[in-house]
Amino acid sequence: MSDVVEKTLTALPSLLSLDSHPGSAKLSSTSKLGNLIRGITELTSKHEEEKLIQHELLAIKEQVSSPNTTMRQMKELMVRSIYCEMLGYEASFSYIHAIKLAQQGTVLEKRVGYLAVSLFLNESHELLLLLVNTVLKDLQSTNLIEVCMALTVVSQMFPKDMIPAILPLVEEKLNHPKEIIRRKAVLALYKFYLIAPNQVQHIHNKFRKALCDKDPGVMTASLHIYLQMIQENPDAYKDLTPSFVTILKQVVGGKLPMDFNYHTVPAPWLQIQLLRILALLGKNDQSTSEVMYEVLDESLRRAEMNHNITYAILYECVKCIYTIHPKSDLLEKAAKCIGNFVLSPKINLKYLGLKALTYVVQQDPKLALQHQMTIIECLDHPDLIIKRETLELLFRITNAQNVTVIVEKMLEFLCISEDDHTTIDLVGKVAELAEKYAPDNEWFIETMNTVFSLGGDMMQPDIPNSFLKLLSEGFDSVEEDRKLKLFAVNSYVPLLRGEPGKLPQRFLQVISWVLGEYSHLREDLEPAEVLSLLAKLLDMKNSSSETKSWVLMAMTKLCKGGTDASVTQEVSETYSSSLDTVLRQRAHELQYLSQDPELRARVLPRGANPETLEVDSSLSFLDRFVSEALAAGAAPYKPPHQRQEELDQSKALSLEPYGLSLPISMSSCSITDRQSPTLLSMSSGLSGDSADLSHKGGSSALKLDGVKRVWGREGYLAQREPVEEAAQVEVPSPIQSPGRQGEGDSLHSQTPTQTPTPEPEQEKQQLASSLFVGLASQSSVSLMGKSEPTPQRFRRKAKGQGPGSSFNASEQISSSLISPPSAVDNLLCNNLLDSNNASELAEQTSQLSQRLTTANGTCHTEAELTEPDTKGCNPALRRDNCVVAADPGPHDDPGRLTEVCLDSYLPAELSGLSHSEIAPLCANQSLNLSACHVQKEDSLILVVFIINSSESAIQQMLLQVDSEELEVSCLCDSPAGEMTSHSVAVGQYSLTVKRPAVHVEVVGTVSYQLPAGTSQSLQFSYKVPLTSFIRPFVVSTEEYGTMWLSFSHDTKQNLTLINDNQEPLTATLNALKKKLQLHVVEVIGMEGIVACRLLQDLPCLMHCRVNAGWLAVWLRSPVPDLPDCLIYHCQRALQSL
Repeated sequence: MSDVVEKTLTALPSLLSLDSHPGSAKLSSTSKLGNLIRGITELTSKHEEEKLIQHELLAIKEQVSSPNTTMRQMKELMVRSIYCEMLGYEASFSYIHAIKLAQQGTVLEKRVGYLAVSLFLNESHELLLLLVNTVLKDLQSTNLIEVCMALTVVSQMFPKDMIPAILPLVEEKLNHPKEIIRRKAVLALYKFYLIAPNQVQHIHNKFRKALCDKDPGVMTASLHIYLQMIQENPDAYKDLTPSFVTILKQVVGGKLPMDFNYHTVPAPWLQIQLLRILALLGKNDQSTSEVMYEVLDESLRRAEMNHNITYAILYECVKCIYTIHPKSDLLEKAAKCIGNFVLSPKINLKYLGLKALTYVVQQDPKLALQHQMTIIECLDHPDLIIKRETLELLFRITNAQNVTVIVEKMLEFLCISEDDHTTIDLVGKVAELAEKYAPDNEWFIETMNTVFSLGGDMMQPDIPNSFLKLLSEGFDSVEEDRKLKLFAVNSYVPLLRGEPGKLPQRFLQVISWVLGEYSHLREDLEPAEVLSLLAKLLDMKNSSSETKSWVLMAMTKLCKGGTDASVTQEVSETYSSSLDTVLRQRAHELQYLSQDPELRARVLPRGANPETLEVDSSLSFLDRFVSEALAAGAAPYKPPHQRQEELDQSKALSLEPYGLSLPISMSSCSITDRQSPTLLSMSSGLSGDSADLSHKGGSSALKLDGVKRVWGREGYLAQREPVEEAAQVEVPSPIQSPGRQGEGDSLHSQTPTQTPTPEPEQEKQQLASSLFVGLASQSSVSLMGKSEPTPQRFRRKAKGQGPGSSFNASEQISSSLISPPSAVDNLLCNNLLDSNNASELAEQTSQLSQRLTTANGTCHTEAELTEPDTKGCNPALRRDNCVVAADPGPHDDPGRLTEVCLDSYLPAELSGLSHSEIAPLCANQSLNLSACHVQKEDSLILVVFIINSSESAIQQMLLQVDSEELEVSCLCDSPAGEMTSHSVAVGQYSLTVKRPAVHVEVVGTVSYQLPAGTSQSLQFSYKVPLTSFIRPFVVSTEEYGTMWLSFSHDTKQNLTLINDNQEPLTATLNALKKKLQLHVVEVIGMEGIVACRLLQDLPCLMHCRVNAGWLAVWLRSPVPDLPDCLIYHCQRALQSL
């Protein structure tokens, strides 16, 4: 029973006993709900229950429809409807009345109404529109109960489209004086972040305030949001590590109120949440990990209690210790903790130990040697869950020396397993190990045959697909390649001669393909015999249409005419009239190719590598037909997402946000939406292979967009392992009999108090030496989990991956770009933290030691939470001094230089170009700094003016400039190390974008020495809007379509149309073209396509469509943050008109 149902049943008595009318009698056990419950419990059959519930629903429907029903009676009717719905009977007629009760009733009646709505409706229900105004009104109420109810409903069931309507009010509640309101507001924002992260992008600084809240409940609620954000981008929150550590210290020290304790354990769920956050922050980061060592040690020490909740804390501690940068003392304590779990007689603790050991063994495989005898015992444990987790552990420690024993254990478990999920999982693992560590051809083929037999049709389709690809590509050695294929043929022919009806369909498909391709390798096997064996598969009743299709294709490859003609003729005549179009096509192919050997030899050459076939997924051969149909008045094609949008907008209200949208760092793209927005053809070079399982589940369409590219024009694009790493791999030794090393390890780790029976103990020792062989020599595995690559027996041949291999432009763009960190910090720094917010946050930070005041004492925090300073940043600056000094003219007054005066100091090559206003940056008694940026066609130039306003010269001046989002290059040749009095020095830097953001920032410092010998420095920052880097991207419509399919990051938004004398679409696109320097590729009716690029060569494509008075814009780019940043500037540009 879910938590909602439990809460409902718990609340029913109190809801029915309370009455809003004073003096009236309370509902007793003789109420209608009590009679209904009692009547149901006395029934003896399901039919009687249905009859009673239907009668009850009719009575409820009649009463709710009556105009004389009071709110008090309506409350009781809603509770009875809830009970009927809980039993599985629909009461949809009461949904609208539940909304009315939430709108019109008193506080108690509204509570029942909200409860009924939350149980009746889901996020996609159309009646939720009627609840928006009610929630808005209750959020503005002065009654705390109404506000709490509204926030609860918002966090439970409000859909993505309704968030903009209520988001401002929820934000306001973060500053509410009551902690329960702030806590519920944080949870509501957490729900918003999960379903629409871009809509709460602008309030990340308020999340930090929630973390600083004086109430522990609000702080705890904010950790849910931070855990989600840190999972997506841990680097952006490294500065919060000291704060999380300090909070964990206070929790472990018991400084929270007693209300947060569970069985005397202080806030265990809060500890678990913090440990998970610290593990993410400390991964592969030594400096961050060092901050955590002390608190992790304290957590391990204080959690040593015999209670389930402390075991959970210990488990998270162990995972955290083995995830962050290692420390020997902590590793020893964590290993001891794992040993206590594994050796525990309690099944739950043993499972927890195996789970932890499975996680840890990836970083330290030798740890499994200490518990090898316990692991052996777990293989024979009566609990199937323990056995399954033990096999998962063995899978993680498999190598070329123990693969045969571990695979044998997995196959034994598969034979007795009845759980489909376990079967699918283990089958995939066995197939992976067999391909990676197979000792020889015979073992590999036999193991895969067992996998196909046990896995059946439940296995993932990629397992037989990968097997067939491996056979077709084979070895680099021709002889080894031939032996592998011949052994496969020899193993499959007896299976068909036996009882093929007991074999799974996927196995029969694999057998058919192998015999069709390679049966000629066996000289004593006549094609006629293979054809007769395959023909028997067609006559079996349990053969599926897909299997018959594979069989017919195999027969087509084998037919030679002559004696084979009778079999092929009979089969082709039988299936040439089949209702299945695929079988009918295969039958006709068999008929024609069997009669024409020359044609068959050209279409299906034997022994030759299959040629790569180009697949035109855009169906460009239909272009002429499409253009003629459009000219004749046919409706243009609309992608599925566009048709769905129009259908939704015709049925429901538009709740799209009208304000500015802030960039989202996680652009998502649906594979099914990868349709071209243009009406012209776009071809892509995608290739196939005869071994590819393209016919899956009777799919009628070939969907290639979004699929990982593994085939190119040159063939299969195999990924080779690095030569340097492969050279360091040790050659695995063959499996040896149990030796002294295995016995020594087991004796070292186990010290039994009594001597067991010799034979069983000897068997366990032998099994242990076989399972854990090779682990002791794996010194190359570091504690950080970076191990050397394992030699793989079957290496697929790389096709077309020579130095001359060529790729299309879209591939070069997407492969050369590395997904940058999120733009969250830029938004917080540049757009969202004004001076008031920053001062308020600093004030809260300074009072951090007073924020967790509790009954047990005061919760102190040692670390501060500070936002990045927008002016005082001081990163590591690495640029050379690139400043050219310019003496002022006799008419200039350098102490009061204006922008007009500084214009004359622009370099000659930049003086004729457009530039921004020359803005002052910072100043002191000696220097004044100003800057502007100059736009060139292929670059953006930052010009920094350094003015010596003092009466004395300065020496050893050095200007350093850098940026996190930009690539900064120096353009000056002659640095100025000395500046005379009242002179001006000019520095030039070329800027290109590394990581898009709404506003990018350049930070720098000027260091110099005064005549007295004292050194001083002056720091500055300069913000540049992203629009300064946008340039037109001139492409054709066909090139646009090709790139559109290859770009994976997108965003969608509705923009305002410009309504003037021109056509709205044309006017809007012209305005965007003028404001943002976009290139309008083509306008087709009510749609337009636009392209631009970001310096240097970061493209972004825009598809615009007029719909219901709005401009629906869809942007796509290979750069993650670029579409969201550009849509922001598009909105700003249109709003400024």
